[in-house]
Amino acid sequence: MKGYTAYLTFNTKKRRELIRITEQVKKVVEESGVKEGLCLVSSMHLTASVIVQDDEEGLHEDIWEWLERLAPFREDYKHHRTGEDNADAHLKNLLTHLQVVLPVTNGRLDLGPWQEIFYAEFEGQRTKRVIVKVIGV
Repeated sequence: MKGYTAYLTFNTKKRRELIRITEQVKKVVEESGVKEGLCLVSSMHLTASVIVQDDEEGLHEDIWEWLERLAPFREDYKHHRTGEDNADAHLKNLLTHLQVVLPVTNGRLDLGPWQEIFYAEFEGQRTKRVIVKVIGV
């Protein structure tokens, strides 16, 4: 069994961004030398997520609207008593999940025809990291 770890770093310009990271993850899988296995892609922050979705702008707008409807920014969250202002970002993370696990087949990331990997940032404007861990044979 082999294991390989890489880190992706992002400096988002906005508080909320959706960044397509498919090519970076594919490169990590190729570098790993794993032929058959799994690839974990995980945000290292509780105010961001990694999702697999279609790369279509209208859908991206729908996702942001849906998240804002379910976990809107509000000033009265109890978490804000700590001096933070990011409770909605934590809740959005719960809805979209911290990480994804994807198959590796014949040394390549095995995605469906419309599947792309995105880093979803809910509280940006600072440096953030994603860990990519590939395990297998």
